[in-house]
Amino acid sequence: MTSLEGKVAVVTGAGSGIGRALAIELTRRGARVALSDIDGAAAEETRTLCAGAEARAYKLDVSSAEDFAAHAQQVLEDFGTVHLVFNNAGATLIGTLDHTELDEIDWLLGINLRGVVVGSKAFLPTMLAQREGWIVNISSILGLAGYPGQSAYNISKFGVRGLTEALWSELAGTGVRAVLVHPGGIQTNIERAGRRTVNAGEAEVAITAAAVKMLVTPPEVVASDILDGIERGRRRILTGKYSRSIFWLSRALPNRFPAVLARLG
Repeated sequence: MTSLEGKVAVVTGAGSGIGRALAIELTRRGARVALSDIDGAAAEETRTLCAGAEARAYKLDVSSAEDFAAHAQQVLEDFGTVHLVFNNAGATLIGTLDHTELDEIDWLLGINLRGVVVGSKAFLPTMLAQREGWIVNISSILGLAGYPGQSAYNISKFGVRGLTEALWSELAGTGVRAVLVHPGGIQTNIERAGRRTVNAGEAEVAITAAAVKMLVTPPEVVASDILDGIERGRRRILTGKYSRSIFWLSRALPNRFPAVLARLG
């Protein structure tokens, strides 16, 4: 078992949802935390909830390599090192491919995929030098199976999955571990972190309604599952409503799962 006591953890998207729950649970387990969000005030609010722990709040646009490089330098100056980076910041975009504009897809990929790539690279040299670290990348159940009306989101979360699974091999023997998380059905503020395409119609309205019905797992449960998995040495963590079902469904029926997913909604 790995102990998180005294470890320095970076959490992006820490202003709400899974990120805020991770921050609080990390400090409960004795970690020191660097908390960032594009909404600096929300990150600061999370910091105040980490009472009695060493925690600092930062404003960060994860889609900017320049911002992330400066953030990494500041965190290293403030904490001296980093042991874990949780690439958690993310957004949603509901829309069929036909209805979705290219600039909307670019916006989503900048946060959900580029942000994970940049965040992984920003702290990897430090982790490799100290031969210890965890890169924890938050994918989704929609990184396991494609879902209609979530084309851009699927692209981003499958990309996070591909990157992290590649890191399993690339980092072998270095002391640095890559951890892939597939949350499903998490209670979150979909209106805060997401968008509907500007061309939304009846299909997008129906998809949004179906998605809201699935968002039932408290983020605190997800945070606990993630940290339990890290402590136990797992490299893929399934958590939240439908996560295990879709994991096995996509393997058992790789060509026919869409019909089953349609009934889940």
